[in-house]
Amino acid sequence: MPTFDITVASADDMGLLRDWADAEGWNPGHADGPAFFATDPQGFLIGRLDGEPAGCISVVRYGAAFGFLGFYIIRPPLRGRGYGIQLWRAGTERLAGRNVGLDGVIDQQPNYRKSGFNSAWNNIRYEGTPTGDVALPDGVTLVDARTLPFDRLAAYDRRFFPTARDGFLASWITAPRRTALAALHDGELRGFAVRRDCAAASRIGPLYAASPEVAAALVGALAATTPGEPVAIDVPDVNTAAVRLVERLGLAPSFETARMYTGPAPEIDRAGLFGVTSLELG
Repeated sequence: MPTFDITVASADDMGLLRDWADAEGWNPGHADGPAFFATDPQGFLIGRLDGEPAGCISVVRYGAAFGFLGFYIIRPPLRGRGYGIQLWRAGTERLAGRNVGLDGVIDQQPNYRKSGFNSAWNNIRYEGTPTGDVALPDGVTLVDARTLPFDRLAAYDRRFFPTARDGFLASWITAPRRTALAALHDGELRGFAVRRDCAAASRIGPLYAASPEVAAALVGALAATTPGEPVAIDVPDVNTAAVRLVERLGLAPSFETARMYTGPAPEIDRAGLFGVTSLELG
């Protein structure tokens, strides 16, 4: 009988996980792996069949009570043989006792519901080259977010995520091949967004803003760093202003997931969440 072993993935394995995610059409960022791994080095599991990589899952712990599940992949030729459920059980055991979030692709959502996950909203990926009015609102300036005191950015991020994730955020904004911008008005932080290079459309996430106008200015400025090239934003449909904004900018839906939790949906600033950070780590 074949031997299926599940172990903690190494930093070197993260490139393989990225390649598998890319093959699924998820379009991960080129430099996501090191930032992900630094967040929780024990939070990525890989299954090997007779020593050959066969599947993976991420089960990242945040604080003492929250976790996020992602990267749930079995190589296509090996699906339907029970290896996926073995990875699932090993992963969810690591997050036992926590409220766990995930972004479930459409065909897996019934299985996630059977495992105790409930839908909070849908994240719809909008892609394209932004058009239309992306002018700065009066009094708003955009600056390199990395020039601000980090504690200000971290405190702002906590409005939109269930728990503190300072280690992740520090790695996320300083990773190579990305741009991080903050919107300021009279010295107050009014928006924050990060664009990262990917194999296909560049991804913008997170995208936080006090208003659609600020969000539009951030998108326009980030898109201008690679003129004429498409961008992609995973927009929570619970924020109808965000959906209207990306449609006004000429972006079109291309992919959809459901944000699901095992416990109550966390209380966050949904009105200011115009684009989620990552479908893998939340």
